[in-house]
Amino acid sequence: MPLAPTGELVTRAAETRSAVAAFNVITLEHIEAVIAGAESVGAPVVLQVSENAVKFRYGRLLPLARAAVAAAEGSAVPVALHLDHVQSDDLLRQASAAGFSSVMYDAARLPYADNLAATRAAADWAHAQGLWIEAELGQVGGKDGQRPLDAHAPGARTDPNQARDFVARTGTDALAVAVGSTHAMTTRSASLDHGLLKRLSAALDVPLVLHGSSGVPDDGLVAAVGGGIAKVNVGTALNVAMTGAIREFLAAHPEAVDSRKYLSIGREAMAHEVARLIRVLSRAPD
Repeated sequence: MPLAPTGELVTRAAETRSAVAAFNVITLEHIEAVIAGAESVGAPVVLQVSENAVKFRYGRLLPLARAAVAAAEGSAVPVALHLDHVQSDDLLRQASAAGFSSVMYDAARLPYADNLAATRAAADWAHAQGLWIEAELGQVGGKDGQRPLDAHAPGARTDPNQARDFVARTGTDALAVAVGSTHAMTTRSASLDHGLLKRLSAALDVPLVLHGSSGVPDDGLVAAVGGGIAKVNVGTALNVAMTGAIREFLAAHPEAVDSRKYLSIGREAMAHEVARLIRVLSRAPD
């Protein structure tokens, strides 16, 4: 089926107090696994390509993007394509022509005023291209002009009042909030601040996004969706599943050299994790 617009999937989830799962992909095996997992549970899904993934692919966006588009068009469930954690304006401007319906523009590393200005410019450009845009706001530096913490560094938190100001002044369509999750966690030990999430949900009228979800235990994810998260980003959990399965296979078969043998094992493990996480998110309370 044709690519689904990310904005439509996330808006629908927000309206029904549910969440759409968004998985970061690095290889064709990731793409195939995400779609297979989503198809197995009959759920829509978002494929995300990060700026770091583009750097890994020699700085070229199109090879992975075109593979994702082709795979999505053959899917039995709605699949959207999202360009994630974009800091480069040059990469941002490649999004629409490459098939992406949405971007996450990441200027959260900048002081608040600079984040506002950069995100406003990115949102104006994205909207002119028909793109849905997500932005990020973490802990803002104090009066001494300190730089903000990365929005998903340990201890970072998003202030509801500044979040309301940020959304109003930038025109962003969704906001990734810092409530206790951290990128690249390989253990599921993150403890979310659900009270803060409730205040953010009450303060904002745009969908909220949770990054760093691989480190959040199942019950935390369920509570986060119940608290207003409409898009749940997952990356590291797929790599953990893939790498673990491949290590186990190669330990049992040290003579193996055909990469199809172990990549298929890794792909299957990722597909199982995709399906499992989507089922977890569907348990969120009304």
